[in-house]
Amino acid sequence: MSDPAVSAFSRRRFLNASGGALLAPAIFTSAGSLLAQQKADSNETLKIGLIGCGGRGTGAAAQALGADYNSKIVAMADAFDSQIESSIKNLSTNFPDRVDVKPDKRFTGLDAYQKLIDCGVDVVLLATPPGFRPLHLTAAVEAGKHIFCEKPMAVDAAGYLVAQAAVEKAKQKKLNLVAGFCWRYSTSRIECYKRLHDGEIGDITGILATYYSGPVKVMPPAAGRPAGMGDVEWQVRNWYNFSWLSGDSLVEQAVHSLDKICWAMKDTPPVSVIATGGRQRPAEDGNIYDHFHCAYEWGNGILCHFTNRQMTGCHNEVTDTIQGTRGRLVIGKGPAPFIDGEKRWRWRGEEKNMYDLEHQALFNAIRKGEVINDGDRMMSSTLIAIMGREAAYTGQKIMWKDDSAPAAPEAGAKSDKKSERVALAILSSKQDLAPDNLQFGDKFVPTPMPRPGVTKFA
Repeated sequence: MSDPAVSAFSRRRFLNASGGALLAPAIFTSAGSLLAQQKADSNETLKIGLIGCGGRGTGAAAQALGADYNSKIVAMADAFDSQIESSIKNLSTNFPDRVDVKPDKRFTGLDAYQKLIDCGVDVVLLATPPGFRPLHLTAAVEAGKHIFCEKPMAVDAAGYLVAQAAVEKAKQKKLNLVAGFCWRYSTSRIECYKRLHDGEIGDITGILATYYSGPVKVMPPAAGRPAGMGDVEWQVRNWYNFSWLSGDSLVEQAVHSLDKICWAMKDTPPVSVIATGGRQRPAEDGNIYDHFHCAYEWGNGILCHFTNRQMTGCHNEVTDTIQGTRGRLVIGKGPAPFIDGEKRWRWRGEEKNMYDLEHQALFNAIRKGEVINDGDRMMSSTLIAIMGREAAYTGQKIMWKDDSAPAAPEAGAKSDKKSERVALAILSSKQDLAPDNLQFGDKFVPTPMPRPGVTKFA
């Protein structure tokens, strides 16, 4: 039987922007450069490569430079050269002597990631639209690089299989892999969840997590598309509005809240989820929702509700309320986290910048010859987000796994077709949102706007 991860990966190879040959996975290292792991006991400068030079990527690069003072940004890759130039300009303002990206280390196009990985860098920062993440993560691991991987790590089940396989290989190679689920590195949140797991509010009985914000990267009208621009380039430039590139708002942005639910539940997967969602504002040819509500059921019948929206003129908040048998833990973006109940508590410590802390953890581990691998939990949270999105898209109850084989009917009894129906399980999904091949000039029509009750679970 063929390996499903390998099969999925073969469908995620992309053509370069100029229409060249199909690219194979990167399985090479630069013979003239020591890997970062080999530099753990040395004072050599760590060479950093940034893949994805937008706002989040530029921010990650700044945090990486701040985390290790003997490091330099030496290579950048992006689909568009304007992004690289802007990133270099911004970073050079604060790090004038540590941004040294020569013209031959500025790689553009959809194959740029592979060129960067092959140019002798030690650490790779992955910050492109998440539809590309499984491919880039796989290539970086195969090449033996240490990695900062922005969330989420996939947008569909096929991508999940590819990225999970890369996580396992990173473990075998003892590579550092730090995930962009930044709240896991927050000083106050670490203390909150320690107290939670120590039983300070008793047993968890339910969770409500909200992620209410305004619209993000609004899709322009089709009339604003430049003449002659292909479908793929237009969609990549407006990547947030297409599920094959962003995964939708639930998977791309609000996955942070789902990751915190998973943290509270000790990173065990849910049993099932039911969900609703839809689109209020015009989508302008995009195919993502602007609101979701998911009800996940964990073991012992614990219900964890997650809800998000991206709309103007509405109440905004990002809050996690965890209810227990002896109190509740409330964590928001504003006031300090607190426990209200039998044992009252409020965070009064120093809140350090969690974005800085995650990069400090990565570079400290590299320098010390230690290994951090966030892979299992980052992949679980990503797939749980995809699971909720698909429940909303299809209007169906989605299970984590199919372990509900129906009992055999009694002799003479009529068959109950409903009870015999195979469960819809995310671990059995074969969804693949990406096209087989990809060039900027290609015509590509993404999946239509989902319609619950009509859209099928794949």
